[in-house]
Amino acid sequence: MAAKEVEKVVTADEETTDIVVHRVPYGDPPAVRALDTSELTTWSLYRALIGEFTASLVLLYVSIATVIGYRSQSSAPDDRCTGVGYLGVAWSFGATVSVLVYSTSGISGGHINPAVTFALFMAGKVTLVRSVLYVAAQCLGAVVGVGIVKGIMKHPYDDLGGGANAVAGGYSLGAALGAETLGTFVLAYAVFSATDPKRTARDAFVPLVAALPIGMAVFVVHLATIPITGTGINPARSLGAAVLYNQHKTWKQHCTCLYSTIVSSLQVGPMPCRCHFSHIRCHVGTFYVYE
Repeated sequence: MAAKEVEKVVTADEETTDIVVHRVPYGDPPAVRALDTSELTTWSLYRALIGEFTASLVLLYVSIATVIGYRSQSSAPDDRCTGVGYLGVAWSFGATVSVLVYSTSGISGGHINPAVTFALFMAGKVTLVRSVLYVAAQCLGAVVGVGIVKGIMKHPYDDLGGGANAVAGGYSLGAALGAETLGTFVLAYAVFSATDPKRTARDAFVPLVAALPIGMAVFVVHLATIPITGTGINPARSLGAAVLYNQHKTWKQHCTCLYSTIVSSLQVGPMPCRCHFSHIRCHVGTFYVYE
């Protein structure tokens, strides 16, 4: 029950006015039932799967095409300054994720990444059925997206590694696992922070800008880890490139991304259950204080 109070404040015109303050105990939305199968009969689930498939396809097409284009340009001895560089590759991933999250958040939640889906499942925000189907749609979309790139850029794709993740020389698998785990943690942490329901209760604009910090998290993580692994932090992205490139080394190192996803999701997923904040939602003349 909200506690109603009246407080006096002084406005910019040095006039005293009364405002109504409602103190509302905030409660997190209840966790979903993990084994709820009722979603299988709803059209919204299948519409969400189409959204996840399409978003994953677009992400892999844009990002892998950028990677192949960068490598083909930078490998030419007389065109060393024409490539987009690490900055351009990181920006292509981050900006594309931001656009796709904004576009699909109202359809599927804008996961686009099995690591995000798994973390949300661990937090009790997504059912097991939806999680499994989302991951399948994301991986299938990634394979199709990389397949389109391979069909368009056949020779550069085969000659330049297919945009697949690989541990760079001078780094061990342990170092790569650590980098991927930390990068996936940063992404999942940004997702939970940007979609925190307490912040939405306070500021109505938060859902509108949530895609921006998520895309920026992808951008900065790519800047840090491209020199180490080419940056995975998305098992669907790593799987799609590995399937089409189909090299033993690529498959072996793809496991690094899977391990990092599991570890990071176990770290971030339970965090919303342990964190409590106080927020204020403001209307004209009325304040709702969520405690």
